[in-house]
Amino acid sequence: MRAISGLGKAGLGFAALLLAASPAAAQMQSDGYKFLKAVKDRDGTVATELLNQPGSTIVNARDIATGQSALHYAVQRRDLAWIRFLLQKGANPNIADKSGVAPLQIATQLGFIEGLEALVDGGATVDIADSTGETPLIGAIHRRDTAMVKLLLENGANADRTDNSGRSARDYAMLMGPSSTMMQTIEGAEKDRGEKAPVYGPS
Repeated sequence: MRAISGLGKAGLGFAALLLAASPAAAQMQSDGYKFLKAVKDRDGTVATELLNQPGSTIVNARDIATGQSALHYAVQRRDLAWIRFLLQKGANPNIADKSGVAPLQIATQLGFIEGLEALVDGGATVDIADSTGETPLIGAIHRRDTAMVKLLLENGANADRTDNSGRSARDYAMLMGPSSTMMQTIEGAEKDRGEKAPVYGPS
């Protein structure tokens, strides 16, 4: 009886494993999985065939483990041709992965200006924030990437939007010094837009 009971438990355990694995197994058979694999492999023929199926929405398919989309993959490898292709096919540039990271934030982290321009042209939200509240502009300030900061501001990024700690891109730039390159870039962009910078301290 003990042997039978042991086998029963083992059988139940095996069944549980199968059930747990079923979502991943199901995705591996889906068109979405095939599409994401095609994008990873840079297989334009397979990707196009899948996208051209009537009523297809797989351009925004997401990896079941990471939540990343095809656009995430293309930005990560700095692949401008694939970014433009996916956007033309209706890819949503504002889809975030399971960490709350959108393609625009990846482009900022990489200093990938051409990718950022393509994403913004494709409808990316410039002030999109990740799970920590960090916007692309805050990320660019942390990297001291003057060109990226300037480009984001030119496209309407808000220097006063705060992250989860309560600090904004302007605050982080001020920590580098009121005459730092980052502060000068923010103030220069605001001057070009006809905006008046906030005054710090007593007036």
